[in-house]
Amino acid sequence: MTPSKKSVYNCLMTDLSAQATDLDAGERLDRFLANQFGSLSRSRLKSLIKAGAVSKLRADEKTIVTDPNRSVVVGDVFVLELPEPVPASPEPENIPLHVLFEDEDLILINKPAGMAVHPAPGSWTGTLVNALLFHCEGGLPGIGGVERPGIVHRIDKDTTGVIVVAKTERAHQALSVRFANHDIDRSYVALTRGAPRPREGTITGAIGRSKSDRKKMAVVEAGEGKDAVTHYRVLETFGRLSKTDPSPAAALIKCKLETGRTHQIRVHMADSGHSLVGDPVYGRHRGIKAFGNGAAFDAATDVARRLTRQALHALSLAFPHPVSGEDVSVTAPLPADFDSVLNALRQLPSGIPPS
Repeated sequence: MTPSKKSVYNCLMTDLSAQATDLDAGERLDRFLANQFGSLSRSRLKSLIKAGAVSKLRADEKTIVTDPNRSVVVGDVFVLELPEPVPASPEPENIPLHVLFEDEDLILINKPAGMAVHPAPGSWTGTLVNALLFHCEGGLPGIGGVERPGIVHRIDKDTTGVIVVAKTERAHQALSVRFANHDIDRSYVALTRGAPRPREGTITGAIGRSKSDRKKMAVVEAGEGKDAVTHYRVLETFGRLSKTDPSPAAALIKCKLETGRTHQIRVHMADSGHSLVGDPVYGRHRGIKAFGNGAAFDAATDVARRLTRQALHALSLAFPHPVSGEDVSVTAPLPADFDSVLNALRQLPSGIPPS
């Protein structure tokens, strides 16, 4: 189908918009946009749509559209927000790494907060990939014909803890299969506002892009996102909510993932009413709500309020080595900021105060 001469096409900065006319009615969204934006291939547009980069405008409100197969209707106005271009190849950077395990096939790192895994808008340098290219210089035989580390899973930029990276093609392929089949034993620890009930359980809920904010994920209806399963157990509870309510003010929980969706633990916990302490995206409040007074109370509430990232740590990974078959099991120590909040919370009184 040739582009409609009546369609509206605008280009402002990196945003593109198009309005469907009677000649476009019934066309697939990806094909319609490809006709409008000739510089972008249909496959590229399909990927952008699925990534949440396309919104439908209605009365100055944007609704994200993620189905490239949907049919356009006369009058529909779609806006495409193009991401910044990614550099052709990351450069090696001499960044210190906390290595937990390394051999010729694998390297397991205790990633610090503030380090992105891949170069991306806002984090073109200083990433784990940049650091690994320097650390493994001459020790990457090549994955897919390119000398690069094989990233098989990710953790958020401000989440700390264990991440495994393949150094060879054989390890990359084997680990990719294990992660795809959820055949990796991995656990996380987190601090939550309040304590989940029951104290041990499983949260199930499909996760997809938030319809109101494309930068966030959300629990969505089945079929609108990807199935996600989080097993959790409360390890410790801290403080109380009020003089009359003995419910914990915060909790240390351990999570095991059956699936590995974007922001899974953060989204599942927030949806259950127990967002992670410090979470700037899914938490509605800074710090914790707790009852008490005195130096210990002030210290605990202050240190929790000053935490500017989610209190989430990838604690451990265990799996058979993809080449030797021997068990690989590592545990990453808690980072200082997480540990300081945890120790302060342990000083909160939890008993019923005198009347």
